[in-house]
Amino acid sequence: MDKFVILPDVTCDLSREIRDYFRLEDYIEGYVHINDRSLRTKLEWSEISREEFYKTLSSKSNTVSSATASPEEYYRIFKDYAEKGFDILSMSISSKISATYNISVSAAKRVQHEYPDLKIYCLDSMRMSGSFGLLVAYACEMKNNGKSFDEVVAWLEENKHRVHQMGPIDDLMFVARRGRISNGKAIMGNLVGVKPMGDSNTDGYVTVLAKAKGMKKALDATVAYAGRMAVDIEDQYIFIMHSDREKYAMALKEKVESTLKCKRVFVSDVFSGCGTNIGPGMISIYFMGEPVSEDCVKEKEALTLALSES
Repeated sequence: MDKFVILPDVTCDLSREIRDYFRLEDYIEGYVHINDRSLRTKLEWSEISREEFYKTLSSKSNTVSSATASPEEYYRIFKDYAEKGFDILSMSISSKISATYNISVSAAKRVQHEYPDLKIYCLDSMRMSGSFGLLVAYACEMKNNGKSFDEVVAWLEENKHRVHQMGPIDDLMFVARRGRISNGKAIMGNLVGVKPMGDSNTDGYVTVLAKAKGMKKALDATVAYAGRMAVDIEDQYIFIMHSDREKYAMALKEKVESTLKCKRVFVSDVFSGCGTNIGPGMISIYFMGEPVSEDCVKEKEALTLALSES
């Protein structure tokens, strides 16, 4: 059996429960800068609590930004595994969203020069957060089941555009501050309970496809959408991620488990790496379907039908 390690970056948002279940051995941390503080981004709340992080993020008086590990850090991590005799499968957030993939490629070239017999592959997931994490989980499961390095890489490249997500966001003020909608629309949206809902496009960005009125309708439509778009749901894991909305995430889990007959449902936080850009108030599920369509045309049609049924 091939001796290799799977190394995703921290934006995969996989909780300890998920990492233990799929036996993910390691991941690459990054940084979050909060005003004059610099903290490590981890897949846990050891540096800052979930409540403090999202409260800090919600206040427009604070400046919060995230950063990936440096090229030198990537090089040192890769070299450490190379010295131990491991081939390396590096997995990164979409290159359209972050420079992480390009940094990993640069580090891989340096290590490959020193260890010419080493197998090292840098995967651009074209996804982020839970959709990226779902790919990591399936890669780990394949590795645990004895699939070779090359088989895992081939599956990931063939299937990475098949990961879908769906769910509402209920805090539009953060989205407005990021310049995605006007403050006026955000205030009115919050007042009338409008919940934007979207899926990932081919670059990994979430595209808003429709809006639901009220959280119950939004969560019902989320489950109906997954029922329409998932392929072979009975053989799938479903991930649910939330940014400081645990109550709604657990309610969505109950709906999924009672409606969709999948293998298992996992719930995880959106940690500080992705949370810095997603903001508070997101609840979303992640699953495998057909490849994402151009401009999400098929996805918009499916969500429109899901909303009409909810």
